[in-house]
Amino acid sequence: MGTSAAALDAALAQDRLARLRTAADRAGVSAVVVSPGSDLRYLLGVGGSSFERLTCLVVPTDGAPPVFVAPALEYAGLAGLGLGDLGLDVRTWVDGEDPYELALAGTDTGRVAVSDLTPVLHAFRLRAAGAAHQVLAGPVLRDLRMRKDPAELEQLRLAGAAIDRVHARVGQWLRPGRTEAEVGADIAAAIVQEGHAVAEFVIVGSGPNAASPHHSLSDRVIGRGELVVVDIGGPLLSGYNSDSTRTYAAGLAPSSEVASVYAALQAAQQAAVDVVRPGVTCEAIDEAARAVLREAGLDQYFIHRTGHGIGLDVHEEPYIVAGNDLPVEPGMTFSIEPGVYLPGEWGARIEDIVAVTDTGVERFNTRPHDLLVI
Repeated sequence: MGTSAAALDAALAQDRLARLRTAADRAGVSAVVVSPGSDLRYLLGVGGSSFERLTCLVVPTDGAPPVFVAPALEYAGLAGLGLGDLGLDVRTWVDGEDPYELALAGTDTGRVAVSDLTPVLHAFRLRAAGAAHQVLAGPVLRDLRMRKDPAELEQLRLAGAAIDRVHARVGQWLRPGRTEAEVGADIAAAIVQEGHAVAEFVIVGSGPNAASPHHSLSDRVIGRGELVVVDIGGPLLSGYNSDSTRTYAAGLAPSSEVASVYAALQAAQQAAVDVVRPGVTCEAIDEAARAVLREAGLDQYFIHRTGHGIGLDVHEEPYIVAGNDLPVEPGMTFSIEPGVYLPGEWGARIEDIVAVTDTGVERFNTRPHDLLVI
């Protein structure tokens, strides 16, 4: 599996496990099975991902101790976490034993919630071992993870500041005559230099490529006066992520027509930030941005949601999108990133990560929103 350990305060881990148990009981499930990924990292500080050998956390709702199951060959790397000291029933296994029976032994398997990204390989074998009635654990876990605690908010502030430092340096590398890939390689190196563990994603979309929201990098040469969308981010060593987009003009100010469209985009992004406060729905934030672009006759060129939650995952709940009537609450963190994309011509996007406070909103990205000529 390639597990990794990152010390998590024992009291914090125990509190998260207790809140998970309460949420699971309220949801009517008998146990929650959490496989490696961001959910397990949130609960225990255990990193890594799932492969063919089973590692999981089983949290019963009947008051029995949570069970942590891992291959013996992997558990050695987790010894520093003191999982036994958290009150967990640690069960290791060796090749040839049945880890699924081991994981579920003594647990009520009447209705088991399985973390959303658990490989089908493990979900099916858990079913064969007795967890026949499975539901997704996402609805249970999201209520814990959507509202960040003060330590999580501070990590996201640090991530935002780190990626802002990278955007402040983009002018060193982005210029006409260089390829997107060349610029992207320099940016990726800077992302790590400025405090990230890795560069999780680097989008450098120039000219018509800027009209593709999830364009990555190519060998296209950046032309003078072209707009270039730079969307970058990644995790800190703590696992908490940055994600910020700015749009640049390469070497020459854009035409008045392009500048007018960009001004509308800038107003749309600001309008969405301005409405954020406790009690406002996710769809209302989305509509605030969309309404400005609709008034400017540009709404048909805004082809994605206004934002996504962020934390241990780059994309997590809450999603800032039409149809999501979830009211935002203090501690929720998400992007606000409207864009305008003219197919085959050009595009632009502005993205900040924000947090809902007790009275309004806090931006974690503070670089200028103007269309910078570099």
